[in-house]
Amino acid sequence: MASKVAAAQARIQKWKEKPCHFVADNFGVDLDAWQIETLQALSCPQRRVCMKACTGPGKTALLAMIGWYRLACFGAKGEHPKGAALSVTRDNLADNLWPELAKWQSRSEFLTRAFTWTKQMIYANDHPETWFLSARSFAKDADAESIGRALSGLHSAFPFVLLDETGDMPVAVGRAADQIFTGSPKNALIAQAGNPTSTNGLLYQCCNSLREQWSVITITADPDDPKRTPRVDIEHAREQIRVHGRENPWVMATILGLFPPQGFNSILGIEEVETAMKRHLRSDAYEWAGKVLGIDVARFGDDRSVIFPRQGLAAFTPIVMRGQRTTEIAAQVAVKHREWGGDTMFIDDTGHWGHGVIDNLHTARYNPVGVQFHGPPLDPRYKNKRAEMWFGVADWVKSGGALPPIPELVGELTTPTYTFINGKIMLEDKDQVKKRLGRSPDLADALALTFAFPVAPRNMFSNQGGQNHVSDYKPF
Repeated sequence: MASKVAAAQARIQKWKEKPCHFVADNFGVDLDAWQIETLQALSCPQRRVCMKACTGPGKTALLAMIGWYRLACFGAKGEHPKGAALSVTRDNLADNLWPELAKWQSRSEFLTRAFTWTKQMIYANDHPETWFLSARSFAKDADAESIGRALSGLHSAFPFVLLDETGDMPVAVGRAADQIFTGSPKNALIAQAGNPTSTNGLLYQCCNSLREQWSVITITADPDDPKRTPRVDIEHAREQIRVHGRENPWVMATILGLFPPQGFNSILGIEEVETAMKRHLRSDAYEWAGKVLGIDVARFGDDRSVIFPRQGLAAFTPIVMRGQRTTEIAAQVAVKHREWGGDTMFIDDTGHWGHGVIDNLHTARYNPVGVQFHGPPLDPRYKNKRAEMWFGVADWVKSGGALPPIPELVGELTTPTYTFINGKIMLEDKDQVKKRLGRSPDLADALALTFAFPVAPRNMFSNQGGQNHVSDYKPF
């Protein structure tokens, strides 16, 4: 008996460490590439996993398997897993995720013996009061407080929440689900799945302003994508693309697994930014261009000072600082400029927040260029320099620019909107962006500064009797 217990414990520990093995051993399925990627993401530190999916790949089935994985493999002496499952409506949960849990349990002798499925709860036969996954719901007109109550009662060292059809789910559900991370649990998980049908729901928020908190897996039926799901007929996908076009919002959401166009006044979309983060450029695509540093100096205590390097189509990993004095920031800029062989540096001097850094660099015999975000643009289409620089970033991304893979940049680059003032393009006020984003877009501002003025590399003029480049130019 002792040897059987030890063998069972070893197997469960193996499943816990390798969820793909849990799925294979219990359900006997061959996993798609995106399913393997999703299961591997369960071990990420943040343990927030998001499936952004086309229609029909089996996302709800995998969400059910994840539910069984949490129930079967997590626990300790006196501590049992507790979970809650929600969908966009009560009926949707009852018709989709909940029966999917029953379906996969029936395929596993172990899960059938160890757990009981009912219409409202799944519980461990040995500990029914403390080891469970319960079906939860909220009214269509529920406020944030009511939604929070729908997810209460998950006090555990191993809590988890399953959210299905989050494309149109209220964002308040995400805030309520985050309660499971309070109280320092040993291992907590939120797993969600949805179709990218809306830019107002929880799925969009988690792929946008909260992107750095989530492991996002895009599931596509795109016939041209080698990682496409095989569970959507490829000829059907080709036909829909042929008839409606790739830019059609319905095709984007249901076939390609992409968010539809965001509205006429958004600068960039999520998909455009994430595509730029996946680009890998050969050095000859950018090494001929000038090397530019964009420096955004923190204004308030919760803001960051950022040094963002860019050379032509390639933007590189920025340096991020908090709570440093102007002398320290200037020193970091000088070191980066010298080591990298930079051609010029643009520093945000709006309201003279960056003036101390500029003065210190001048003292050290550098030639920084201070940039006023409210200053005049070079291009008369824009209301001010800020709008001109940000649209410079957008055009650069759409023209093949490569971004470093920094999740925070997704929300920062896609949150701001623009309007027209007297026929000129005006970017949304930064305070409004910060309010909606939940933080200052310091990374994006620093990148935008690299587009303040055209820059030529120093060696372009090395044989022309001097260095005629923008770091010698003082526009104001």
